[in-house]
Amino acid sequence: MATDIKDTVHAVEAAAVMGLLPARPRLLALGEPTHGEDTLLDLRNELFRQLVEQEGYRTITIESDCMMGLVVDDYVTSGTGTLDEVMARGFSHGWGTSAANRELVRWMRDYNDGRPAAEQLRFAGFDGPLEITGAASPRQSLIALHGYLAAQVDADLLPCTAEILDRLLGADDRWTRPDAMMDPALSVGQSAEAKELRLLADDLVALLDAQTPRLLTATSRGDWDRARLYGRTATGLLRYHFWMADTSPARMTWLVSLRDRMMADNLLALAERGPTLVHAHNAHLQRDQSSMRMGGRPLEWWSAGALVSAHLGEEYAFLATALGTLRHHGVDTPPPDTLEGLLYALPEDRYVVDAPRLTAAVGDTLPTPHVSPYFGYFPLDPTHLAGYDGIVFIKDVPES
Repeated sequence: MATDIKDTVHAVEAAAVMGLLPARPRLLALGEPTHGEDTLLDLRNELFRQLVEQEGYRTITIESDCMMGLVVDDYVTSGTGTLDEVMARGFSHGWGTSAANRELVRWMRDYNDGRPAAEQLRFAGFDGPLEITGAASPRQSLIALHGYLAAQVDADLLPCTAEILDRLLGADDRWTRPDAMMDPALSVGQSAEAKELRLLADDLVALLDAQTPRLLTATSRGDWDRARLYGRTATGLLRYHFWMADTSPARMTWLVSLRDRMMADNLLALAERGPTLVHAHNAHLQRDQSSMRMGGRPLEWWSAGALVSAHLGEEYAFLATALGTLRHHGVDTPPPDTLEGLLYALPEDRYVVDAPRLTAAVGDTLPTPHVSPYFGYFPLDPTHLAGYDGIVFIKDVPES
């Protein structure tokens, strides 16, 4: 078996990755099994550079707030703001403090400097404006969508004025109370105002769609794309807030499902733009059904990767990343009968594995699941092997 496994290994290079895939993907998804490790992000950066220079990729998107990501995109395409400002305001989840993320943004800006718009690299966040503790107010996206439409279409077509939206939205801190995540009674998502906002947001998105020919003539494709993002975000947030206020047993399943649904919608929109590298946790990119227990109750839902794969087929590709050790978090050499252990026994420090050939080499007896002592690291599930196009393996991850 060891000889067969050795034959499945390639260098982590764009050409080798493309050679593993049945077709050129519009979305090439690179997962990670833990967050916050710059070793993984450095590898992502190098792969993206190769994809840009050798394969014509022009966009990278990461698991970060889609609205905040516009700040980064403006900087890398037109130099708006400073690098320090962009790192502080353009990322959610604390990603702006990462040295590897800073290097990515700096390199993209340098690459774009002096190039025509059609050749420039683009950045996007594809997560909703959501954190574990709650969700953002829909104000930013809803007001931006209304403003775009108000500047271009007959006022009589608008379902409401900006003043009506402002009154219905009220203070933003009504929407962002962190204790509402655990107590539905504290959410405003099913208030009369929120329900009216959902209808108005739906009408604004319908108007945007109905006026597309005019809007694409009167404004740039980029402005129209952003308006679509505003619409997806506003309706997604209002839907998320509605279910935050729900008291049924389905509440948490709806919430985790809606987050991945928002991610998937953003990814499908980016796929229209052209070949894109996607970077996020393995769990958001996998093709298999996701599951977890919360409050003693099992939850099952479909990840963004599963949803996108259902739409794009072979134009979606997924490379899962696995680790050998993460010693600064107590993750030592993996047992030899685990998937990570089999890969750790190979001599290379990092490589990409042909997952279908590895599956054939392993045979009918799947490796034992690896159990991590660190809650923030998720080893690969051997039963998901068939859903991987490749596995990126990094033998030892030092502390960032």
